[in-house]
Amino acid sequence: MTNDKDSFLANLVAQHGTPLVKFLARKLDSPEDAAEVAQDAFLRLHRMEEPEKLDNARAFLFQVANNLAIDQLRRRTLHFRFLNSEKGMASDGEPVDINAIAASPEQIISAREKLAAIYQAVDELPFKVKQAFLLHRKSGLSYNDIARQMDVSVSSVEKYILQALKHCRARLAAYYDDENTSSRK
Repeated sequence: MTNDKDSFLANLVAQHGTPLVKFLARKLDSPEDAAEVAQDAFLRLHRMEEPEKLDNARAFLFQVANNLAIDQLRRRTLHFRFLNSEKGMASDGEPVDINAIAASPEQIISAREKLAAIYQAVDELPFKVKQAFLLHRKSGLSYNDIARQMDVSVSSVEKYILQALKHCRARLAAYYDDENTSSRK
């Protein structure tokens, strides 16, 4: 069974590896990111029980890779949106864009610390709350879609997201208080 799977995957890589990377490079505007996403797509197939039994392995592979690329683009967009938003302000109140030539090292560090505080706040959420929040904010799903996917009511989804927002706001408020206190010392 393993030999069948390994030879099937080796054949799939040989036949479709290069076209897949080219497809992803056009989508992601980065050959390095494309190669990484293609590798992740092949790994997903490798983790399957019997990928050789797929009706159309090429179509499945490209769909998995496309979904992974979309996820990466969403993460990239979210990251840049945060950095360019008012929440991405340096301690002096100036907007921070880590790609700007004029951004000081202090502004870049401050923006990264704030982003880390947000990630930490999200990581602290209970599983279902975190799941609902990420499906809404990261994947862009509606409350109805999230409710169907999580098999809960729309009301529960609303409560989960509200709980997540309250928690994140509280953690960020504490972060800003700590930052202001330490900058006064």
